[in-house]
Amino acid sequence: MDPVTTAIIAGVVAGFGQTAQNAVADAYGQLKAVLKRKFGDRTDLIGAVNALDAKPESDARRKLVEEEVAASGVLQDADVLDAAQSLLAILDESAEGKTIQQAIGSYIAQADRHGHAEIRVNQPPTQA
Repeated sequence: MDPVTTAIIAGVVAGFGQTAQNAVADAYGQLKAVLKRKFGDRTDLIGAVNALDAKPESDARRKLVEEEVAASGVLQDADVLDAAQSLLAILDESAEGKTIQQAIGSYIAQADRHGHAEIRVNQPPTQA
């Protein structure tokens, strides 16, 4: 996933978590401000970001942001990339050993810290 989409999604998710810090909120606000200044606040990209802000748990809205970032040409803009990298750096610093995981696709399982994840596709259940 590109750095702008990753920063937008991570900023939205961090902004709604209890551990969100002012620096993260400020950096996310800066990224949105740069996007609005460069591309206008009535574009499909800003609409997708605002929709994700309203419902950050939506995979469909995350995918829409990814599509709009790719379609907008924003990945060629140095100011946007700088703002995205700044946000990602702040998120990385504020994670304090926490891992941010993001998985997009089919048949994905994730486990962390002695957890267990399993995917069974078209297999009969195992006998106990």
